[in-house]
Order: sequence, then C-alpha cells, then structure tokens
Amino acid sequence: MTTTTSSIIISNNIPTTTNNALNRRRNGSGSKNATAAASSSSSSSSTFILKSSESKSNAKSSRCRGGVIVFDSSFLSSSLSKKCVFPPRRLRRRRAYSRLLAKVSATKPPQGGGGGNEAKKNNKNYRFTILSLVALALLLCNADRVIMSIVGLPMSKMNGWDVKVLGLIQSSFLFGYALTPIFGGVLADKIGGARVLLGGLLVWSLATMVTPLAASTKSIPLLCLCRVVMGLGEGVALPCMNNVASRWVPKFERSRAVSFCMGGFQSGSMIGLLVAPLLMSRFGIAGPFYVFGAIGVAWAAVWNARATSYPRANERVGEEELKFIEDGGAIVDHLRSSSSESSSSSSGKEIDDEVVVVTEVEKKTTPWKMLLSHPATWACVVANFVNNFGFFILLAWMPKYFNDVVKLNLATSSWFSALPWATMAVSGVFAGILADRMLSEWKVSTATTRKFIQSVGFLGPALCLLVLGLKGFAITPGFALTTLTVAVGCTAFSQSGFLVNFAEIGPKYASTIHGVANTAGSIAGMVGTYVVGWILSRSVESGWSNVMYMTSATYVVGALVWLAFMSGEQVFF
Repeated sequence: MTTTTSSIIISNNIPTTTNNALNRRRNGSGSKNATAAASSSSSSSSTFILKSSESKSNAKSSRCRGGVIVFDSSFLSSSLSKKCVFPPRRLRRRRAYSRLLAKVSATKPPQGGGGGNEAKKNNKNYRFTILSLVALALLLCNADRVIMSIVGLPMSKMNGWDVKVLGLIQSSFLFGYALTPIFGGVLADKIGGARVLLGGLLVWSLATMVTPLAASTKSIPLLCLCRVVMGLGEGVALPCMNNVASRWVPKFERSRAVSFCMGGFQSGSMIGLLVAPLLMSRFGIAGPFYVFGAIGVAWAAVWNARATSYPRANERVGEEELKFIEDGGAIVDHLRSSSSESSSSSSGKEIDDEVVVVTEVEKKTTPWKMLLSHPATWACVVANFVNNFGFFILLAWMPKYFNDVVKLNLATSSWFSALPWATMAVSGVFAGILADRMLSEWKVSTATTRKFIQSVGFLGPALCLLVLGLKGFAITPGFALTTLTVAVGCTAFSQSGFLVNFAEIGPKYASTIHGVANTAGSIAGMVGTYVVGWILSRSVESGWSNVMYMTSATYVVGALVWLAFMSGEQVFF
C-alpha cells in the first residue's frame, strides 16, 4: 500500500475465477448499487473498478493501469459511505484504509504555526501582545528624539551655542529621518515589518547611547552625524507599524489598533519630557540617553523572540484568532495559506501515481507609476507633510515657548509641555473608537468618516494656534497650557484619519505609500524646525506670533487638500 497527501494507491491481485464468481452472484441477486468488472486476459493479474451511480464524478478522478487502482481520498470516502460490495479481502482492506484516513486527519498540522494545540486554542488575543510591543517601540522612538528638546538647552549653554545652532542640531535628526521611510516601507512590504522594525530600533537605540559621547567632544558635525544616524533608524518605525497592523489586525479593528500604537508614540513625548529632567539631575546630561538606549536594546531581544511578520507563522496564535484575523480582511501570507489549503484538499495536478501541488511565488515589484499618479496617494502625502510640520514644531519648541513667553524655568516647562502629549495619547484612542463605531455601527461611509476625523485633526489645531498668535506675550500660563493641550489633542485625530487611509487605498502597498508620505513629512519637520529657529533668532517677541500664524495656515491648507482629493475606497490592487 502506498499513500500520498491526497491519494491512496491500492495494489490488488485476485484470481479471475473469483471475480467471475462474484459477478454471477451479484447479477443473480439483482444488485443495482454496485457491479464489478473483471478482465479475463490474465489469470495472475486483474483490475477492480468500482462503479456507482452516485459516484460517477469521483470515478473519473481514479485511474486504472495494469492491476493497480488509484483512488482519490474523496472517492474512497464516498465509496465507503455507500456500502459497496467488496470481496472478503477487500473488506479487510477497507477497514484498514478507514483507520489510515482517520490517522492522517488526526495528524494534519494545525494552521497557526504548529505546536501546543491546547495552548493555541486557549490563546485568542495574541495580536494585542504584538500591538503592545509596537506601541512600546514607538514610545521609545519618540522619547529618544524628544530628549534633545530638554537636554539641548543646557548643552547649548555649556558649549556656547546659540539658538540657531540648536535648531540645526534639532533638525539634523530629520535629515536621516527623511532618507529611510520609503526604503523601510518597501522592505517591510517584501520581508515583513517585524524584521525591519527590529533593525531600525537597534540602530536608533545605539545612536542614542552614543550621542552624549559625541556632544562631549564639542564637535557640532559629529553630534549632527549621531542625530542623522538616529533618524535613519527611526525613519522605518511608522511604515513598519502600519505594515504590522495591516497583517495582524482585521479591518474593523484597525482604527483602534493604529490609535493604540500611536498612543505609545505620543506617550513617548510625555515620558521623555517628564523623565529626562529627573535622569539628567541624577546622572548628568548623558543619563537620559543611556537609560532610554538600553531599554531599546532590551526591547529588541523580546521582539526578536515573540514577533513574526504574519500571525500564521507564529506558534502562539490560536486557530480561532488566526481565522478571526484573516477572515476580517488582514493581509494574508499567500504562500503559507495556499500550501495549507492544498495539503488539506484532495485535488491537485496528477503526475503518474502522485498528487503534486504547484505553488507559484510571484516576484513582488512596486508599481511606482500607478501609486504616484493617483490623487488619493498625494492626499495622504500632503496630509502627512502638514501633520509633521506642526507636530515637529510643537515637539521641538514647546519647552522653549513656555520658557520665553510664560517665563517658566526648564523643569516647569517640561511638566507643562508633557500635559498636551498625555492628552494626545488619550484623544487618539478616543478618535480610533469613534471612527470604528462610525464605520461598523452607524454605517457611515469610509470616505465621510475619514474626512470628518481628519478635519478635526487639522482645523482644531489651526484655530488654537491662531488664538495663541493673536494673544502674543499677553497670556497667562493656564491659558497657554489649555490652548496648546486642545491643539495637540485635536492633532491626535489624524491617527484615525490619513494614517489609517494608507491601508484602505492600497493594502498590499500600505508600507510603501506610508514611506513616501513619511519622507515628505520628514522634510516638512526638518524645514519647519529649522525655520522656527531662524524666525526666533531675529525676534523673540514677534517671532512666536509669526510661528503660530505660519503653522495655523499650513493646517488649513492641509485640510482643504484632504477634503478635495482623499478616497475611502481601495484604489490599488
């Protein structure tokens, strides 16, 4: 007896006289359900072909050659259920084959990566573990970059650097940050965001730890180089986040998932602003860089052990959760899923006596012309440009704003600057819940939902910054803090606006489109951060009002472009 994955080959030698006797007995009894035809050309070899009115279609898939009968497993199963008349020896074989099929079915590998069936059945929420690790990575991403906003002021005084040099050091991070999003996005679509995120985090964590050593040399080019390398690592973070979310989360959870991960990103700003002064007072200027860098290296070790690019490849994902994720519209590993489906079916391409499953892996090329020629892509690119323009200005210069305008010292400025970012983390999660509810419960269209959410994300801060510009220096600490908190809280709505739209207009190319948009956003942050330093170096009093007017106008332009050109449907297949 020979078995393959989806066929059983039965070799049988029965004397011709036995076959003839069986035929006469069946014909005499009037059996209509099954007959046996035997060839009398040889007494040493004969072939049985079972025929049934209820299994003619299956009979076509069996092949006979020289005393060997090949049955597909589907034909064998159907034949057994019809109680066909078998010779005594065949009856014993029938029972043996039934036991064999039961054994093969019981030992079929599970869908979710193997090992621990009971544990897999009980684990229904492993995707939340992956999202929590992504949120922690983004927390470290933003905390590492915001350290310079706190340490930069005493560092510049120590080395005799003016505000213009500080602006150059701040913006040098964005030179590197602008170079890797496209590369990281394309690479994440090809090999998986989990791997790319691991490499990026190691790069930026090590660069963070080296930064105080570069600053101790008082070399501006060397310090800027460290900031550039740090930006190279962090540039892949957000495209990888979108890639992981599109593969690990069903569509109707995606707004909340992205908002949750971005909540970690915003919490990084808050934690960096609050913890950096404490670490600096205890360990000196180098303290924040060493502590956050070491945490990043530890995270990389955990991520390497726990995360995979697809849930199907992760042994900790239960079968029920895997079905929930993939049936919910997440991007599926086509190679693994097609192999799994083929091995569990009885159909295939037959060559001789075997069933061969042919799996083609298409080479993945990025259709740049198609992606860059559609208005929906540019709506996302412009939205990310505008969002990052305002975000990096607030992130880099808010402590100095409280120090210059409200006359707060550095420690108090850090606490005041942290509150808006804490509010942003909370409001981002609220925006995600609201967007998912509009889509799933209130049945609002995707386009209308994204337009409404993104309008709040752009027009809200535009109004608040306009008010701060009109107030100028005639402002109280409470009013300034409240207005900035509302402004930053509104910007968090963008996480459920354009940031989710990447996966909606092109799920297969979400990381690539996000990479293009993030490059534009990096350029925006780089230009905005440097321009603010240049404006403030000319005049502090009028300078802050001009900064607020400029940023407010940018937000308004971004809202108009988004409303005109965005799409809520999938446009890239």
